[in-house]
Amino acid sequence: MHPLTLFAALIALASATGPFVGSPAASTRHYVCYRAPRAPVIDGRLDEPAWDAAAWTATFVDIEGDIRPAPALRTRAKLLWDDDYLYVAAELEEPDVWGTLTERDAVIFHDNDFEVFIDPDGDTHNYYEFEINALGTVWDLFLVKPYRDGGPPINGWDIADLRSAVAVQGTINDPTHPDTSWTVELALPWRALAEAAPETRRPRDGEQWRLNFSRVEWDVDARRGRYVKRVDATTGKPLPEHNWVWSPQGAVNMHMPERWGIIQFSDVQAGEESVAFTPPRDEDVRWALRDVYYAEASFFRKHERYTDDLTDLDLGAEWRRPSLFTLHALQGQYEATGRGGDGVTTWHIRQDGRIWAEP
Repeated sequence: MHPLTLFAALIALASATGPFVGSPAASTRHYVCYRAPRAPVIDGRLDEPAWDAAAWTATFVDIEGDIRPAPALRTRAKLLWDDDYLYVAAELEEPDVWGTLTERDAVIFHDNDFEVFIDPDGDTHNYYEFEINALGTVWDLFLVKPYRDGGPPINGWDIADLRSAVAVQGTINDPTHPDTSWTVELALPWRALAEAAPETRRPRDGEQWRLNFSRVEWDVDARRGRYVKRVDATTGKPLPEHNWVWSPQGAVNMHMPERWGIIQFSDVQAGEESVAFTPPRDEDVRWALRDVYYAEASFFRKHERYTDDLTDLDLGAEWRRPSLFTLHALQGQYEATGRGGDGVTTWHIRQDGRIWAEP
């Protein structure tokens, strides 16, 4: 197939005028992760000076963003790092702390839980998922691709040398005593996380990874001295869970890594000085290509093929501003490319959603 010139707003970050129409870039949250003054003791309690020096994230929002009401309970997190671990702390406001699952790698979100998602190189493939409930039971898995792109998840993968702990501010599984919250403390080893990282190593000063936090919350009632999930009066089935996240996804789907937040690593020790967050390079170019991916997926569902005809994709008015993009489609595959703001880098996206830069 011959290349077609696509039209998009190719805006260098240094002179950016804003995100593309429909792009979630404006709502993507970010966090500067500083060096730990000392390694925290992983006991679930967040009362150490190391954590005092780290800032809280913004309070979690509904997974769909501002179109949904704000969560009824506050959730927030903190991050630190050193040469060996990425440290995560979380505080989940909760008047009714409960849990049922005790077997590792059970489907933890069937309980209330706290979740971490990490895509080290930001290409939306080869990423990590971690979940923990108030009993301290964990589920860790590795995703080769998002489910929408064919997966698969590797459920048997475990985070070697993981350290995790939970502390309950109140009681657990006891409706007769009100609770205030439960807190989580994690030490995620670089030795495991580096498997999918650039150059298979821990991050360096100034580098950025994609990350998001999620909280699953079920409505419960107290019956006969225990908690039970609240049910729909008509169907008798449990009411849908609440999904609260740090950086909004825009849909009830955590497996859209392009919509996760961004953490920037700093060699500065937490509490010493503030480091400015640097917007990721060519974010507008990447979202232009992501728009092609979404449109091609929609077209394929209807026609069982991809297209290289832009009029088939209905990409919107922003595509009428000229820039150098190309699109090739052949049988069950396609690849779209876009030139970065430096005039040298070329970004690529293909039918399975992977996005990457050359050189």
